[in-house]
Amino acid sequence: MLAAFSVAPSGTSTVGNAGGSEDSVHNAVAAAVAIVRASGLPNHTDSMFTTIEGDWDEVMNVIKRATEAVGAYGTRVSLVLKADIRPGHVGELTGKVERLEQVLANPKVN
Repeated sequence: MLAAFSVAPSGTSTVGNAGGSEDSVHNAVAAAVAIVRASGLPNHTDSMFTTIEGDWDEVMNVIKRATEAVGAYGTRVSLVLKADIRPGHVGELTGKVERLEQVLANPKVN
Protein backbone atom coordinates (compact mmCIF):
# COMPACT_ATOMS: atom_id res chain seq x y z
CA MET A 1 0.00 0.00 0.00
CA LEU A 2 0.90 3.63 -0.42
CA ALA A 3 -0.18 6.07 2.27
CA ALA A 4 0.22 9.82 1.97
CA PHE A 5 -0.17 11.66 5.22
CA SER A 6 0.20 15.06 6.77
CA VAL A 7 0.37 15.50 10.52
CA ALA A 8 0.54 18.75 12.47
CA PRO A 9 0.13 19.87 16.07
CA SER A 10 -2.27 22.49 17.31
CA GLY A 11 -2.88 23.99 20.71
CA THR A 12 -0.18 25.39 22.90
CA SER A 13 3.15 23.86 23.72
CA THR A 14 6.63 25.29 24.14
CA VAL A 15 8.37 22.19 22.81
CA GLY A 16 10.40 22.91 19.69
CA ASN A 17 9.65 26.63 19.46
CA ALA A 18 12.92 27.95 20.85
CA GLY A 19 14.13 30.72 18.58
CA GLY A 20 11.40 30.13 16.04
CA SER A 21 7.96 31.33 15.17
CA GLU A 22 5.19 30.03 17.37
CA ASP A 23 3.02 29.34 14.32
CA SER A 24 5.68 27.17 12.62
CA VAL A 25 5.32 23.41 12.74
CA HIS A 26 8.62 22.47 11.08
CA ASN A 27 10.12 20.96 14.26
CA ALA A 28 7.06 18.78 14.80
CA VAL A 29 7.03 17.73 11.15
CA ALA A 30 10.76 16.94 11.36
CA ALA A 31 10.06 14.64 14.32
CA ALA A 32 7.45 12.78 12.26
CA VAL A 33 9.62 12.53 9.15
CA ALA A 34 12.56 11.23 11.22
CA ILE A 35 10.37 8.33 12.36
CA VAL A 36 9.29 7.60 8.79
CA ARG A 37 12.88 7.62 7.53
CA ALA A 38 14.11 5.45 10.40
CA SER A 39 11.44 2.86 9.55
CA GLY A 40 13.41 1.73 6.50
CA LEU A 41 10.25 1.72 4.37
CA PRO A 42 10.33 3.47 1.00
CA ASN A 43 9.15 7.06 1.49
CA HIS A 44 9.03 10.51 -0.04
CA THR A 45 8.41 13.86 1.61
CA ASP A 46 7.31 16.98 -0.22
CA SER A 47 5.99 20.33 0.99
CA MET A 48 2.53 18.97 1.76
CA PHE A 49 2.68 15.22 2.49
CA THR A 50 4.91 12.31 3.32
CA THR A 51 4.18 9.15 1.34
CA ILE A 52 5.24 5.77 2.66
CA GLU A 53 5.04 2.32 1.05
CA GLY A 54 4.70 -1.06 2.73
CA ASP A 55 2.13 -3.49 4.00
CA TRP A 56 -0.87 -2.27 5.98
CA ASP A 57 0.46 -3.07 9.46
CA GLU A 58 3.92 -1.62 8.80
CA VAL A 59 2.62 1.60 7.30
CA MET A 60 -0.04 2.19 9.94
CA ASN A 61 2.44 1.53 12.72
CA VAL A 62 4.83 4.15 11.34
CA ILE A 63 2.03 6.69 10.87
CA LYS A 64 0.86 6.06 14.44
CA ARG A 65 4.36 6.60 15.85
CA ALA A 66 4.86 9.73 13.74
CA THR A 67 1.53 11.10 14.95
CA GLU A 68 2.44 10.40 18.57
CA ALA A 69 5.76 12.22 18.12
CA VAL A 70 3.95 15.29 16.82
CA GLY A 71 1.66 15.16 19.86
CA ALA A 72 4.56 16.40 22.00
CA TYR A 73 4.34 19.74 20.17
CA GLY A 74 0.75 20.63 21.00
CA THR A 75 -2.38 19.66 22.84
CA ARG A 76 -4.04 18.31 19.69
CA VAL A 77 -2.89 16.63 16.50
CA SER A 78 -4.40 16.87 13.05
CA LEU A 79 -3.84 13.91 10.72
CA VAL A 80 -4.78 13.81 7.03
CA LEU A 81 -4.39 10.39 5.43
CA LYS A 82 -4.95 9.05 1.92
CA ALA A 83 -4.17 5.45 1.02
CA ASP A 84 -3.88 3.42 -2.18
CA ILE A 85 -4.34 -0.21 -1.20
CA ARG A 86 -3.33 -2.46 -4.09
CA PRO A 87 -2.34 -5.96 -2.94
CA GLY A 88 0.46 -7.61 -4.86
CA HIS A 89 2.04 -4.39 -6.10
CA VAL A 90 5.35 -3.05 -4.83
CA GLY A 91 7.58 -0.22 -6.00
CA GLU A 92 4.62 2.02 -6.70
CA LEU A 93 6.13 4.97 -4.83
CA THR A 94 8.29 5.56 -7.89
CA GLY A 95 6.54 3.32 -10.41
CA LYS A 96 3.46 5.52 -10.72
CA VAL A 97 5.56 8.60 -11.40
CA GLU A 98 7.77 6.77 -13.90
CA ARG A 99 4.72 5.64 -15.89
CA LEU A 100 3.34 9.18 -15.86
CA GLU A 101 6.64 10.61 -17.10
CA GLN A 102 6.73 8.03 -19.94
CA VAL A 103 3.30 9.15 -21.14
CA LEU A 104 4.26 12.81 -20.93
CA ALA A 105 7.47 12.19 -22.89
CA ASN A 106 5.64 10.26 -25.61
CA PRO A 107 2.17 11.77 -26.02
CA LYS A 108 -0.08 10.05 -28.50
CA VAL A 109 -1.17 12.12 -31.48
CA ASN A 110 -4.97 12.22 -31.79
